Amino acid sequence: MTGLDRRPVAATDAALPRGPLAGFAAGSLGMGVWVTVPGLLLLYFLTDVLAVGPWLAGLALLLPKIADVLLHPWVGHRADVEQTRRGDRRRLLLVGCALPLAFAALFAVPGGLTGAPAAAWVAVFFIAGNLLFAAYQVPYLATPADLRIGYHERTRLMAFRMVVLTLGILVSGLLAPLLTGGDAATRDGYQRMGVVLAVGMLVAMLVGVVGIARLRGSAVDPTPAGHGGWSALRIALRDRQFRWLVAAYLAMSTTTHLVLAGVPYYAEYELRAPGLTTVLVAAFVAPALLVTPVWLVVARRVGKQRALLGAQGAFAVGSLVLAVGRPAGLPVLIGAVAVLGVAFAGMQLLPFSMLPDVIRAATTNAGTATGAGTYTGVWTATEATGAALGPYAYALCLAVGGFVASTAGESPVQPDAALAAVRYGFGLLPAVAMLAALLLQRRYTLDATARTTT
Repeated sequence: MTGLDRRPVAATDAALPRGPLAGFAAGSLGMGVWVTVPGLLLLYFLTDVLAVGPWLAGLALLLPKIADVLLHPWVGHRADVEQTRRGDRRRLLLVGCALPLAFAALFAVPGGLTGAPAAAWVAVFFIAGNLLFAAYQVPYLATPADLRIGYHERTRLMAFRMVVLTLGILVSGLLAPLLTGGDAATRDGYQRMGVVLAVGMLVAMLVGVVGIARLRGSAVDPTPAGHGGWSALRIALRDRQFRWLVAAYLAMSTTTHLVLAGVPYYAEYELRAPGLTTVLVAAFVAPALLVTPVWLVVARRVGKQRALLGAQGAFAVGSLVLAVGRPAGLPVLIGAVAVLGVAFAGMQLLPFSMLPDVIRAATTNAGTATGAGTYTGVWTATEATGAALGPYAYALCLAVGGFVASTAGESPVQPDAALAAVRYGFGLLPAVAMLAALLLQRRYTLDATARTTT
């Protein structure tokens, strides 16, 4: 079947071979570093190491993400063009493998820069990193829609990816604070962390490129790709099911990145133990390694939509416990974070496996292949927007509370309002945002049909 053949291709229930699956999933190990470390440490790096005020720090993280709203759909269009002309998207993936260079530079702020100049340095390399991440992520996540596989096999494929992504999030989330110097983090420590993790990112992303090639060359045949462009973008934006799924995922992404950005502050100012940052990250991420197979089973039994609604509700309840703070007791708080982690695993696996369901349904309804890259570009732009809005929302909470920024080694006394902002921004605000995600997700109605026809 050629790249110019536009006939819809029926999905099958054939199982993908484990070897290529593992290779594909390996790419998420490197992606997990970019997803995690800037969200976990960059806001804290700006306010407590580089003496950038919280409002400016939040702005430095938000503005680069605004560009992603335009860049990611464009990258998706280029991915579809590559698929049509060359039969694969490998060139974009290889361009994206330059991401580790931008990651290392992000934390290598010259010693003389503080305040606004330091924020500008971070913003420039954050923009570069986001573009390179899009070049890798968009064709990577378009892979499930390129393969002639069924509803449940798409979930299995993304479950492999989710387990490895979680491993990348967990390892980088635990190592990054330690490599920076822990409680005595320094500029040199952040620079060392950036270089060490960048090397690991590069290796994992290259393995992922090879894994995708093997997956596409396995017994499962790729489906034809659409031409992309503005017409494909209009089709994606007019797709009602896609719009509701994207809206719900924007709220989910914003909420999870808000929580991630608040972890160092919650550990230091609410729990009064900066070293607990690592414990909280582990409690948030580690459950996914155990429960992802459980979410896979649940999705098979009740469907992806109902499983996802359950994950969203659990996240909201766990967040309300965190809003109580120290009076709840450390074991209860760590348990609440673990509940968030269990829900987080579902919210990573299920929406990403629903996206190819939407693309497949659009192809079937239109009678012609849609631009999987364009759909995926809009999706990753949404994820990037959430990754920016989350830290920015938390930074605004800190700014409203009068949080005092500082350089490394300083310990300013924070006003009571700032301490309250740390707690409520970490607990109450995520609960409200996740409730909004749940209400939006209820408007998605494709799942029952997708289970039987795609």
